[in-house]
Amino acid sequence: MDFNLSDEQQMLAETVQRLVRDIYTFEHRLAGYQSDAGESPEFWQQMAELGITSVPIAGRYEGFDGTGVENMLVMKELGRGLCLEPFLHSQIYAAGLVQQLGSPEQRQRLLPKVSAGECRLAVADEEAGTHYQPDQARCRAVVCERGWRLNGRKRVVIGGDSAHYLLVTARTEDGLSLFMVDPDAEGVRRIGYACVDGPRACDLVLDDVYIEPDDLLGQPGRALSALQYQRGRALAAQCAEALGSMEAAFGLTLEYLKSRQQFGSPIGRFQVLQHRMADMRGELELATSMAVLAACVADDPDSEDRSRKLAAAKFITARASQMMAEAAIQLHGGIGMTWEYVLAHHAKRLVMLAHQFGDDDFHLSHYSALLETPAGNQQSVAV
Repeated sequence: MDFNLSDEQQMLAETVQRLVRDIYTFEHRLAGYQSDAGESPEFWQQMAELGITSVPIAGRYEGFDGTGVENMLVMKELGRGLCLEPFLHSQIYAAGLVQQLGSPEQRQRLLPKVSAGECRLAVADEEAGTHYQPDQARCRAVVCERGWRLNGRKRVVIGGDSAHYLLVTARTEDGLSLFMVDPDAEGVRRIGYACVDGPRACDLVLDDVYIEPDDLLGQPGRALSALQYQRGRALAAQCAEALGSMEAAFGLTLEYLKSRQQFGSPIGRFQVLQHRMADMRGELELATSMAVLAACVADDPDSEDRSRKLAAAKFITARASQMMAEAAIQLHGGIGMTWEYVLAHHAKRLVMLAHQFGDDDFHLSHYSALLETPAGNQQSVAV
């Protein structure tokens, strides 16, 4: 397998890297976090002008036609910069669902605007007690004269408080369906808040919300397989985001050990701390290889092998994220927990990334289930 980047991919990686390095400083992030928007609209606009928001979108909808590898290159740098903007949840996850399930009219109406950064989407597929499994949704949609009537509650919709459209999962007569909901529609209430790791989210209250027939994505009751597939693509991108954050945390820790003096010498000379850094480096290398694997299979056709590799990648990355966060803080001491120091924010972000789209226990369980699947059984397992 050739792991070398093409000239176009290398250019994309360098463009995002320069943008994040030069514009998205730690002070810029804090200012965005403390603003009313909870992020940096200017940074989003710059990404749109450079064509970065178009990377995951198909070319026929004015996108870059990016694959899992291009998504990895973007998300790794956004993770390194602790960027607050919901690129993954809007451009990769939600837009992927529209591309897979939407009618030609729906795709043509939405995706060019998403590609240009003018329209943002969010997926509302989590509810209390669903434990990372969208098929356990209790939100319901029933047929009525106006199309559909939607009732239910959704929680932790990342980017949902600033999204122009919400993609909401609901149980219908035929199974799980996906609806495109205008957040300003009557009966929709968004309760926005900042997550502990920085990005904004909202809880969603839906009371007798009427949905037009044209706002159903795909066929009624046929959304689950698309959700599982697109969650796999989002999971692969999330592994890359965690990788970028881990690399930054490792670099900060190494620099601290070289500069912090104790007993007249840098603490990095103490053998026990060198061993700890070696352990961190080993976890980082393992997470890197699994993030690359996830990116390479993210756009493959749905299969047992794809699901198994993605589950393994998330398990390894989640485990490494938590280990890196804890070890980096231990090696820094008290300064590693201060609000004014960027490492503390990397640590919080890594712990939360380890739990989104399923934690390590969840994916280890699914990986084990896939190993036990009889040969020839190609039943998809949720990722």
